[in-house]
Amino acid sequence: MGGCWHTGAVPTPPRPASAADPVAPGADPADLRAEAEAALRRLVGRDDARLREDQWVAIDALVSGRRRALVVQRTGWGKSAVYFVATALLRARGAGPTVIVSPLLALMRNQVDAARRAGIRAETIHSANTDEWEAVHERVAAGETDVLLVSPERLNNPGFRDEVLPRLADDAGLLVVDEAHCVSDWGHDFRPDYRRIRTLLTELPAGTPVLATTATANERVTRDVAEQLAAGLRPGAEDDVLVLRGSLDRESLALAVRELPDHASQLAWLTHNLPRFDGSGIVYCLTVAAAEQVAAHLRSVGLPVRAYTGQTEPAERLECEQDLLDNRVKALVATSALGMGFDKPDLAFVVHLGAPASPIAYYQQVGRAGRATARADVVLLPGRDDRAIWDWFASMAFPPERDVRETLAVLEQDGGAVSTAALEPRVSLRRGRLETMLKVLDVDGAVQRVRGGWRSTGEAWSYDAERYARVAATRDAEARSMLDYVATPGCRMAFLRAALDDAALEPGWTCGRCDRCTGATHDAVPDDREVAAARGALSVPGVELTPRRQWPSGMGALGVPLAGRIAADEGAAPGRAVARLDALGWGGALRALFAVGPEAPPDGPVPPALRAPVTEVLDAWGLGHVDGVVVLRSASRPLLVESLAAGVARRLGVPVVGAVAPAPDAGAPRHDVNSAQRLADVHRRLELDLGPAALSGLPGRTVVLVDDRYDTGWTATVAARLLRQAGAAAVHPFALAVG
Repeated sequence: MGGCWHTGAVPTPPRPASAADPVAPGADPADLRAEAEAALRRLVGRDDARLREDQWVAIDALVSGRRRALVVQRTGWGKSAVYFVATALLRARGAGPTVIVSPLLALMRNQVDAARRAGIRAETIHSANTDEWEAVHERVAAGETDVLLVSPERLNNPGFRDEVLPRLADDAGLLVVDEAHCVSDWGHDFRPDYRRIRTLLTELPAGTPVLATTATANERVTRDVAEQLAAGLRPGAEDDVLVLRGSLDRESLALAVRELPDHASQLAWLTHNLPRFDGSGIVYCLTVAAAEQVAAHLRSVGLPVRAYTGQTEPAERLECEQDLLDNRVKALVATSALGMGFDKPDLAFVVHLGAPASPIAYYQQVGRAGRATARADVVLLPGRDDRAIWDWFASMAFPPERDVRETLAVLEQDGGAVSTAALEPRVSLRRGRLETMLKVLDVDGAVQRVRGGWRSTGEAWSYDAERYARVAATRDAEARSMLDYVATPGCRMAFLRAALDDAALEPGWTCGRCDRCTGATHDAVPDDREVAAARGALSVPGVELTPRRQWPSGMGALGVPLAGRIAADEGAAPGRAVARLDALGWGGALRALFAVGPEAPPDGPVPPALRAPVTEVLDAWGLGHVDGVVVLRSASRPLLVESLAAGVARRLGVPVVGAVAPAPDAGAPRHDVNSAQRLADVHRRLELDLGPAALSGLPGRTVVLVDDRYDTGWTATVAARLLRQAGAAAVHPFALAVG
């Protein structure tokens, strides 16, 4: 909850019969502050608790002035104490419930638990508790709820937006926007759903106080959020928004960077040093595959850790969070899915295996540590391939104009509601990117989310290419700044504070705690045996390829007669690949092999370094009897695929019996499209090229289908279907890379 808000109980305040102004004209500010500090003491359960000066300024502005305020303060400063104390004061004066827009379920759970311990009646509305919504709404309407926490995604749910949100806007005594940097597309964690808050602000009754809070906003983001907070006020009222920015120094954090030669050395460093850290903490990785690999290795050497990623099931996430809160694990090995809002005041360390793409994102993640401890160790282990991973995530930014116009044209043509699933086959974008784009278009007024999907509003819309380019340039500058953080010879905390435009940073200030300031290292270098063990773990190749079981919906609209479940006698069998492209270990060699642009290597045979893992995967596969190898010919890497197929055939002791190849008139394949478009493309392009002898010998036979890369899986699925229709009994895909 923050440095000023942990435990304690506060009795439910009395509610006057009429909702008058929060503070009567002429009321003594000293009396209000005394009341506020009494509420704080009840909240934290300490008789010596006192409000920080900026906490009081914010509370006074909300309660006395009914103002809109933006509080930018470091993690652990006590931002949540501001809105809970303000809630207690406003409710005592007859105001409606406080509505908090909160980004993560973990944050909601922390806040609800803490509020209830303090006697403040808190409720939540989010996608995971839909069966409770009606009862929650009834308690809100009956005045039985003091705080209602709402996920930003709910703000654009049609039913919630049209039926519930107007009532909340009319009745709210205070609106709180937590993690407010998400409002700004200049921020490191922009979320389109947060843009709906601007509309909500314009619908609030005059005089409804609004509080926005964040720990990670530089000057540009602060200005942008403040401007959006002024929505619905009189023209030129931006200056009416109170902005409070404090020092971003975190006195408990001991920052350090360890540059190690490779992933094996990083993994060995973790194995050696995690037991040396007091308490429990978080190990951040840049990709899902890396988090799962690291967690598996740490468990193999006896360290109690769990993986936590965007692919972790919600129930398991809850278990993981509770295990960390209760110190049943040494660490959660996590992606950024464990970020904003996770509250463990005694978190003892944060280690990054791979650097986030900006100092701002890094500050936000390390801010989880040391909120209620004298010292917390924060160590960055940068990777040589960090930039490549950042570039991949950057490629998921707002789509180019042609893709946006294509989507708008489809919606305009249909006229009514079109579901995302039905829309996807008719456009080029993949599902996640399509949904993000639609949310932005919704806020811009070009489309509207309605029951059953999305519809065009018919409103004119312009593609702000200049703004998108400036945002992309900002992201690139932040990435370069992260590299500068690694290399800086000066104080690391001073560097982060400067990156966040900390106005309280004095020239020449140093923290006196980081590795640059002290010249000391508190970690230990792993020995050769530990590095060798880690290298051995990372060099074990092999990823199972699970066959597709269902054709995408809506393929008929693309002229492809495939629907429903894939027939049992037409599907592929389980396959294998050497490694995932986003993995540690062999993933690095494969990323280099499949690089695009100026760094792309020329086409050629399988590199010598990758031949051993290919052999190892084949030997460990346990395929049983195989009759032949079929090559999936490649338009971009023909030599690589032919070489791989020949090597697989030699190792299995079987002949190459033919190929599945692009039709002679097939155009260039497209890989930057969604699943349905990719399936339509390969369905039109591929045909058998086996020859009479192979065709006659195929019925009842088992073959291995060799390709260089397995991405959506549709190329292998269509090729397997062709081979099964020609009589093959089983088709096992094999590829170098997945992803």
